[in-house]
Amino acid sequence: MTKSTSQARVLALAASAFALAYSLSAASDDQVASFATGGYAAGLRTKEMMSIIDTDGDGTISRAEWDAYQENVFKALDTHKRGRLSVAIFAGRTEVRLGTSLATGGYARGLTSAELAHKIDANGDGWISHEEWMTYQGRIFELMNTSVTHKDVLGDEELFATGGPHRP
Repeated sequence: MTKSTSQARVLALAASAFALAYSLSAASDDQVASFATGGYAAGLRTKEMMSIIDTDGDGTISRAEWDAYQENVFKALDTHKRGRLSVAIFAGRTEVRLGTSLATGGYARGLTSAELAHKIDANGDGWISHEEWMTYQGRIFELMNTSVTHKDVLGDEELFATGGPHRP
């Protein structure tokens, strides 16, 4: 092996290590992705999802709109009307149960994660209760609810931010 080939490999390895460290640092700053999953956060943070949740059309999502949307999602997922969702089948049926009027494909796919289902199932009993669902989704809202000028309302800056201090 020549000296220049060896140097090129070292440079490539160093660049890869830097890129990995940078991406891990950015991911750790994104509290929503860390608390939920990256797929859930990416699926949520779209203009299409904002317009679905923003029922009054003012370009923001109030806590009341967020809670009403999450109620509707839970009802759509709870097809057996038991008031709870099986963690074992949650990921496999979520996308089909939500449909296109309640969620974008990206958001529905973000929910189809066994990892996310286990995170929502706070007591680890294998079921996601309505209370666990609403508590978890409330925490997601609170992680994005960072504006000092318009508390309890998510605008573009809060919904599309990826962590760190958000400014109004």
